[in-house]
Formats: sequence, C-alpha cells, structure tokens
Amino acid sequence: MKEILIFAGTTEGRKLSECLSASGIANTVCVATEYGEIVLKDHPLTRIHRGRMNQEEIREYIAANQFAAVVDATHPYAVAVTENIKAAVKDSDIPYLRLKRETAVSGDDETISYFDSSEACARALALVEGNILLTTGSKELAVYCSCKEIKSRLYVRVLPGIESLMRCMDQGIAGKHILALQGPFSAEMNEAMIRQYQIKCLVTKASGGNGGYREKLEAAGKAGIPVFVVGQEKQDNGYSFGEVCKKLEILCGRNVIQNTGLEIILAGVGMGNKNSLTREVYQAINSADILFGAQRTLTGYQPGLGKQPFYKAEQIIPYLKEMREKDLLRDGGKAVVLFSGDSGFYSGCQSLYHALQEETVKGGLEASVRILPGISSIAYLASCIGESYQDAAICSMHGKTVPNLARRVKREKKIFLLMSGVKDINRLGKLLLEAGFNDCKVTAGYQLSYPEQQIMTLTPDECCERTEEGLYTCFIKNPHAEGRELTHGKADTEFMRANVPMTKEEVREVSICKLKLRDDAVVYDIGSGTGSIAIEIAGLSDHIQVYAVEYKKEAVDLVRQNQEKFQLENIEVISAKAPEGLEGLPVPTHAFIGGSGGKLKEILSALYRKNPCMRVVINAVSMETICEMKEILSLYPVEKEEVIQVQVSRVRHISDYHLMQAENPVWICAFNFGKADMDEN
Repeated sequence: MKEILIFAGTTEGRKLSECLSASGIANTVCVATEYGEIVLKDHPLTRIHRGRMNQEEIREYIAANQFAAVVDATHPYAVAVTENIKAAVKDSDIPYLRLKRETAVSGDDETISYFDSSEACARALALVEGNILLTTGSKELAVYCSCKEIKSRLYVRVLPGIESLMRCMDQGIAGKHILALQGPFSAEMNEAMIRQYQIKCLVTKASGGNGGYREKLEAAGKAGIPVFVVGQEKQDNGYSFGEVCKKLEILCGRNVIQNTGLEIILAGVGMGNKNSLTREVYQAINSADILFGAQRTLTGYQPGLGKQPFYKAEQIIPYLKEMREKDLLRDGGKAVVLFSGDSGFYSGCQSLYHALQEETVKGGLEASVRILPGISSIAYLASCIGESYQDAAICSMHGKTVPNLARRVKREKKIFLLMSGVKDINRLGKLLLEAGFNDCKVTAGYQLSYPEQQIMTLTPDECCERTEEGLYTCFIKNPHAEGRELTHGKADTEFMRANVPMTKEEVREVSICKLKLRDDAVVYDIGSGTGSIAIEIAGLSDHIQVYAVEYKKEAVDLVRQNQEKFQLENIEVISAKAPEGLEGLPVPTHAFIGGSGGKLKEILSALYRKNPCMRVVINAVSMETICEMKEILSLYPVEKEEVIQVQVSRVRHISDYHLMQAENPVWICAFNFGKADMDEN
C-alpha cells in the first residue's frame, strides 16, 4: 500500500496523521520546524520530513517516493506554501486534497478593526496607548518591531520553537515580553494573559476555529479591549476532515478510524525534571489540550486550554464533562494526567484508569484511555549509586506505615524505600534507633533529578535530625542480613510467658498449617494468651494482618511484650472479651480459637455473620469443650472439615537416662463455613 503525504502546519494535519496510523495506513508528514516534529506522536507507520521546501524540492521529493495522495493541511494564511504544493503535483497523477480548517465565527463588534496587511495594522497600533498582545506569530514580527512607537510595548506570543525564539531575539524583544507557548488557548487563558500583562489591545489573524480566533475575540470582549485583525477571515476552500478521510478510504481501500471522542493519557513523569521524561510522555504533554496533576508536576507546562491541579477521578471526570458540554474540549482533543514517578509503581494511576474506563462504558464519556510509564525514583537512585534493584525489597512509606520495617531491614540484603517528605526520613531514623540499628547506614537521594539533587549517606541519628523539606528516596544495604525464614516454628522458650497458658510448640505449628493461610489473610487470634499463635502467623508475611483478642490484663501485656520483642507491627492487640471485642474489626478470612471463655457458640455465630465463607481452627483440651464443639458445629454448614488429635511427647534428661514425658493431648478441629443459609437459634 502506498503512503499518504501530509503537509502539516495545523492541528488538523497532526490529527489526520494519527488517524491514518491508527488505521494501519503509512504516512509521511512534512513539517517546517523542529517544534512541528515534537508535537507529532511517534508511530511505526509515521515518517517525518523536517524542513521547508520550495516548489522544485517538493516535486523532486514526491517523484522520489511512492505516494497515494498529497494532503495539504497547511495554515490557510500560508498561501505561498499551498501554491508550491499545487504546482508540484499539477503534472502528476497523484490526487491533491486540501484539508480546510474549521471556520470560526467572524466578529462584527465595533471594537474589532480589520486591516489588509501587517504594515497597516502596525501604523494603527502607533495610535493606541498601552501594552499590545501580538498573537500573529513570529514571521511578521519585523514589521511591528520596525515601528519604534510600539516595539517596547509588544508582548509577543509565539510557538516554543527555536526558530520562533530566534526571530524574537533578533528583533530585540526582551525575554519577559516573549510568551513562548503552544496553542490553541481557551478564552479563559487569553483573558488571564490580558489581565496579567495589562494588555490594552490584542492583535490577531482571522484564523479558523482551531487557531483560537473565536476564543481571542471572547477574551478581549470580556476584558473590554479592542482587537486588531489582520485580513478578513480567510475562506479556506477544500474538504472537511471527514471528507478527506472518506476520500483516503477509497484510495487506500481501508477504513480510516476517526477520533470521535477524547484521548485521555495517564502519564508517569519520573522525578519531575523534564530531562527525565520519556520521549513519548514528552510528546503527549506538548500535544495536550489540557493537563491535570498535582501542582508540583504541572510546573513549567502551559497547554492550550490550561492546567488543573486535579489527580482524583471525582475531580477530573466532572471537569472533563463540563469542558465537553461547553464545547471547549472537542472531538479529538487530548487530556493528559501527570503522575510522579512511574504510572504503574505505587501510583494513583490505576484507580483513575479504572474509573475512567467505567465512565466511558456507563457514564457517557466518549474517550480512549491509555497509560504511559515513567522512570521511577527507585530506578533513578539505583543508577546513581550503581546498585541493582531486581534483587531488592521495595517498600513505600509515602503516606503510610510499612509493616515490620525493622524486621525487613534485619533480614533483607537490600531495601529501597519510597518516601514523601522529610517527616518520613525522620520516622525512618527513629524506627532504626528503636530497633537497635544504631550503626546502620542509609543512602538517601534528595530531590532526585533536580538541580538541588544530593546523594548522601546518613546514620539513623542524622535521619532524625534532617530538616530540609523535599522528596526523598532511600536505600539500605545489610551485608549481614539473616534472610527470610521459609517456615514457622519458634521454640516455646523464645516467648515471654509468665503464668499465662500457651499453645505448645508442636500443636501451634499443626494448628497454623490447618488454617491454610494466604498472603493477604486477615486473622483473628481469639483467646490469644501469650500471643504465640499471633506472633507465628504475623511473622509468615508482612501483608498478613492479625487481631489478637484477649481480655485478661496479664495476658494482654504479654502479647504486647512479645509483639515488641519480635518487632511485628502487623498485629493489633484487642483488649476485650469475645465475641463483643470482634465488633468493628475488619472482616476476617481466618480465625484461630485457642480459648473461648465458655462462649464458643456465641463466638462462632459472630464469625459466621462477619464472613460465612471463612476458615476456622479450634483447639480443645477438655472433654467438655470437645463435646460442645461437636454439638455447635452441627448448627452450621461446614466444608473441608478436619478433626485430629495431637499427642506430643518430649525427651527429658533425668540423671543418665532419657525418658519420654507426654504432654496433654489436644483436639484440633479445622473447617470452612459453608455457603448454605442458616437459621440462627
């Protein structure tokens, strides 16, 4: 299939290229400047030719390539370029299609003055007092700067490209009078500029709707200032966007997918420095109509329709709908939401993505949504210090507590920590000191990628004393790491016990195995005693959450002492009787009942109400409890039931002999509640 040659220069040209590429149609886009290339989206089916060409060069370029059609999407005022393109294809068999801009509504207010040329407009401006906002681009800048009466009062709005900026500098325009921004601009944005720079007259060309002509007139009207228009609104003869697409479909024999809604991009911007953006994210930002994100991520960008410090679905979705209803964000428009770091790594991107996807299905928002990754601060810090991170534990202290962090430092050879502000690094220092890691070294990356970036090595004391606010990412290396235990099984002697009953070691291990725990389990340890069961379970995974329910004061104190000894933060001690103490706790997935205080029936009833599909393990020593357990279980639908008796004997040394000493036998009953309906008695 032959390619389509597009001479771009307008928003329509860029959008046509994107539609063709999405439809599997190869295309070559000719742009005059580097900036024109930057705003084009990378695609394997899109080639870019940069640089201006005269009539003969255009003819030679077309002859040297195989094109199915030539589309002229240049600006309606680029008359010379259009004539060159027409002349170049005149004697060939290649179809020429003029893609016209959307027509704007002409203003007829008495505050609008029309001029045939820039020279005539400049002469009239000499009679106007106050600052002037020139929005006609950089090509005619010399005409206005040659008039001494107005040069010092000009505020020039141009594209942020090298060529435009050089023209401004060549004409001696002061830096603070150069507004290098990408348009089109909303009426609100234009009005804000008018008021910010105390503009008394706005100069524009009568460009089409995508050129922002309508929005300029509206802003000037609200600000009560005159508008000088160079040239009457030019009638752009040619085909509409849809008509061009239909003609190209016939030529290429393939449907052209047109943008009928918004394009929403959720983009990771790395640490925040523009130099750390991926090229794809950079292009998305530069071609965006509107930007969303936290205030810090938006700094330095100025899209056509402005930016909003929103990053939550409940803020962004209503705003986009409002923009659509007001016809400020039209079909084919692009909204980009910026997220710090990598969009798929400890980011709020996923929740927004799912909310937007649901809105496009059920909420009537016509949009396509996609995600672009960024460079995470973990990857950046690792590269700065020459460390790998595929073999490291990665945790986030950003707005939350890391469960069992001290234990992780003890067992992991490498840990990377995401943080928010200086309070997090203070908190890290305090935690390390409390855990006895006084000699630990923390490598901290401060304001990574920014000019004030620092890579420093800190002791826990220095972490506590740190006062510089900013973003931190930390790394801790422990060459003496103990490694992760793959099995539970602590000796009874490791626990502080006093006179509180404790589930013995071997019985404890069998009972925990019968629970069939998962990594995300929520476990109730009812009648916790010394907390040995809770300690063993919490130590299996930092993601498990355990609630140790105990009402005896001595036992409650012991659970807390053992929790502190083993540095387990994923245990919450509930000082209360069961079942009353279970009220208000998160829904459990598992429960171990080591002591019921004579309320086994009530406890099981409360558990069933909370989760009728959970896993339960009950230990019983007395015959009374065993008989009660059998009777109570007959009231419930149960599945995967197991009942075993465990008898353990240990060798005792007596003089020169080794004698077996038996422990009390224990019944272990394990089951899942079933899904059948149950009438409570």
